[in-house]
Amino acid sequence: MPTYEYECQVCHERVEAVQRFSEPALTTCSSCGGELRKVFSAVGIVFKGSGFYKNDSRSPAPSSSTPAAPAAPAASAASPSVTTTSE
Repeated sequence: MPTYEYECQVCHERVEAVQRFSEPALTTCSSCGGELRKVFSAVGIVFKGSGFYKNDSRSPAPSSSTPAAPAAPAASAASPSVTTTSE
């Protein structure tokens, strides 16, 4: 059963009540007889299971077996060779 919080409009006293959905809301303050209003506040949300985290929806990381960038071409017979001579 949910817990509801009410605040008196006259004396500003806050009251918590555990009520069923089918029960009518509280309307009068027990201490001063003023009008009660429901207080709405933020609700904590907890996500459980897979699919809720940033890393759950990422594509798999590239494997380390992917080919590396092509190496510099080796010297071939077609390219001129440079020789140094000392005189």
